[in-house]
Amino acid sequence: MQRKQKRDNWGSRLGVIMAVAGSAIGLGNFIRFPAKVASNGGGAFMIPYLVSLFLLGIPLMWIEWTLGRYGGGFGHGTAPGIFHSVWQKNRFIKYFGVIGIFGPLIIFIYYTYIESWTLAYSFFALTGKYTNLMNQEAMQSFLKGFQGLEKNQFFNSISSAYMFFLITFILNISIVYYGIKRGIERVCKIAMPLLFICGIILLLRVLTLGVPDPNRPNWNVYNGFGFLWNPDFTALKSPRVWLEAAGQIFFTLSVGIGVILTYASYLSKGDDVVLSGLTAASINELAEVILGGSIIIPAAFVFFGPENIQAIARSGVFNLSFVTMPLILNRLPLNQILSFLWFFLLFLAGVTSSISLIQPAVAFLEDEFDIDRKRAVLIFAIVSFILCQPAIFFLKNGVVDELDFWGGTFFLVIFAMVETILFAWILGMENAWDEIHKGADMSVPKVYKFIIKYITPLFLITILLTWLWQEWLPIILMRNVSSTRQIYILVTRAGLLLIFLVLAVLVKLAWKRKKAMMERLR
Repeated sequence: MQRKQKRDNWGSRLGVIMAVAGSAIGLGNFIRFPAKVASNGGGAFMIPYLVSLFLLGIPLMWIEWTLGRYGGGFGHGTAPGIFHSVWQKNRFIKYFGVIGIFGPLIIFIYYTYIESWTLAYSFFALTGKYTNLMNQEAMQSFLKGFQGLEKNQFFNSISSAYMFFLITFILNISIVYYGIKRGIERVCKIAMPLLFICGIILLLRVLTLGVPDPNRPNWNVYNGFGFLWNPDFTALKSPRVWLEAAGQIFFTLSVGIGVILTYASYLSKGDDVVLSGLTAASINELAEVILGGSIIIPAAFVFFGPENIQAIARSGVFNLSFVTMPLILNRLPLNQILSFLWFFLLFLAGVTSSISLIQPAVAFLEDEFDIDRKRAVLIFAIVSFILCQPAIFFLKNGVVDELDFWGGTFFLVIFAMVETILFAWILGMENAWDEIHKGADMSVPKVYKFIIKYITPLFLITILLTWLWQEWLPIILMRNVSSTRQIYILVTRAGLLLIFLVLAVLVKLAWKRKKAMMERLR
């Protein structure tokens, strides 16, 4: 019988906190969050946001840290094994855990490409490639040319974007190749402080912006923050605002994906999950609410005014970060340095998230098939590299949006609902409460026993049912998809189904293999 290899572990509590915070702090903290706030009632958005944080985000964070550590005690670092450890009598529960490998993989195959744009723009900023562009049409053309969506005076092919993708992909794979302690932990302990330094410098620069147009004295930073945070309470009547807020909590804390489960599986039984988990979540919220909410929108208000700010907020993630923000920074002294800091901040946020997306698949190969890390990372690299290509070459055909919906939105809710039920109802709330407090430096408020058992699952079920009621039919029937794109969407969905089935078969083979090994030991 092949000897079971020793599992990796974290080098320090700070390391695991920085890694989990790095997984959570991504492009969405600095781009998606301010756009959601500004386009959904300003400060009123923060009410459902905070409700979702305390009733959904924090409970799920503690659930995943605890389940991950629990499963790691059985030698499992991914959701199939962790779910099976909780409910061993149910032979099907491990297949629900496939989502915890499927989701990160699908997100990785498009997220890495977008992440590579931030590295490219960091380089372009230092070399002054776009710093003389002063209008939206030119900056938009620059972005489209770089993405390969059109040929223009800036780019005549996708070769530049592909080169930066290769660099970013290799960097991600190399970090994970060196393992938990020497790779992921080491990088996150350097990247996270650098990220905050970049963010603080940009924040201070925004706070010191003057009034560019003397004829428009109301276009100032103070009113920009007012636009962002002054509440429009009528927005609270809209179910969409509440769903958007809940979705942002999922997105920002990286819950419901499976990554935290895997990271926490490398903890020992005596390691704290209560304070460590809360600290990681707090660092993420600091980055999102304080830094993310204080850079783009207030700066855009100063230069574009209240008439255009709603359109800017709703113009899309790519336009906000790669068109609006460079235009703003191009109008300031030291624009090349400031632009570099902006895109390097995004790159650091992206890379700490993308390496976390690799780990579940690698851990699955290591734990369930006893494949050593180097071979596991190599297998992942080959497979994921092939899967990345459609997101790169068919970006204009809606492939990335489709991948994001299924891998990064829909299945997150399903996965979170399953793990919450497993934690509170199958493991049992009393057992779960004991498990969460093993080695804890602080006690979870007792009200969370009720919240985790009843409110969180009810919240998740409500989100899912509301989506099914309002949106599932148009999405499934592709009513809002042009006829030219429909074939690409159908092929993407078929590919996603195939990937899920392959992972399910691998889970089945892994358990069949273990069963055979156990029989040989008898």
